Amino acid sequence: MQVPLLDLKAQYATIKDEVARAIADVCESQMLCLGPAVKEFEEQVAAYCGCKYALGVSSGTDALLVSLMALGIKPGDEVITSPFTFFATAGCVARLGAKPVFVDIDPDSYNIDAKLIEEKLTERTRAIIPVHLFGQVAQMEPIMEIAQRRNLAVIEDAAQAIGATQDGVKCGNFGDLACFSFYPTKNLGGFGDGGLVTTNDKELFESARLLRTHGENPRYFYKVVGGNFRLDAIQGAVLGVKLKYLDSWNEKRRENAALYDSIFAGSLVKAPKIESNNVSTYHQYTIAVPERDRLQKFLAENGISTAVFYPKPLHLQDCFAELGYRQGDFPVAERVSSEVLSLPVYPELKREQIEYVANMVLKFYG
Repeated sequence: MQVPLLDLKAQYATIKDEVARAIADVCESQMLCLGPAVKEFEEQVAAYCGCKYALGVSSGTDALLVSLMALGIKPGDEVITSPFTFFATAGCVARLGAKPVFVDIDPDSYNIDAKLIEEKLTERTRAIIPVHLFGQVAQMEPIMEIAQRRNLAVIEDAAQAIGATQDGVKCGNFGDLACFSFYPTKNLGGFGDGGLVTTNDKELFESARLLRTHGENPRYFYKVVGGNFRLDAIQGAVLGVKLKYLDSWNEKRRENAALYDSIFAGSLVKAPKIESNNVSTYHQYTIAVPERDRLQKFLAENGISTAVFYPKPLHLQDCFAELGYRQGDFPVAERVSSEVLSLPVYPELKREQIEYVANMVLKFYG
């Protein structure tokens, strides 16, 4: 049996006609950058997330970058974040000349360990970027308590978590700003790159909106140095179609994850742990196992596609060598990076495919 890690064609087949009509409307209007399609999507997603403001941007990476710029992060500033995340989380901090300061992760959720943040704060710390990894919201109450007490900004990296909740509140409402990605493989994926910034702060929203188009207001008059962070109209139109289905797709992912959980129960496979106050979107179903690389090879030989997110934590990446981190500085992140393996969990999976994948994992361990 062949089981891909993700099958975008299966999803597209169910909404093909709606997507085609939405794209055709944009083509007829010839309003291709921002425009009505993006404005409508921004309103829809703000309502979905329960936020006052939403700003469509060119990618999840640019969502992080424009958020940091809106906060005035500059060279010499420090920003606290996780070493176990996609590169952009820390890369955008470095692009502005600021310093990413890493904090080790919780051994069960793989999100930043809030208990370890305080000891990494200095007089140069300006912000915290918790990452809602694999679709589960980081524990925000202690993070926000630290931020408020120390007058720090918080940017939620929610690139993998749109629709996820904590204590009944959707991500995007905890920090000063939140950043989402619509890369095609995300739970809400576009037809190319795309991203979003949400906030409940009007001043930060207006700042980010100004930065989105080179700091221009009015036309050809520039208040600040911004960038070209616009979301294309076709992306807005496609995402507007898909947003209607997001909750049902996320629910199907949870059902698939529950089936995996039941099969792995009592085995040496460490299934994802979801905190009791969280509802995850299972952007990834990530297990932790011994002999991870051998297991991945075995599964590939049996037609099962998997992925490793992430094989090397950020503090050990060559580009951050000047930060001075060493092997052993963040032992949990380092151990987890050698154990994690993401299995197929996308909504269109059939029960027999999930059972095949899970049983092959168990077969490997005999």
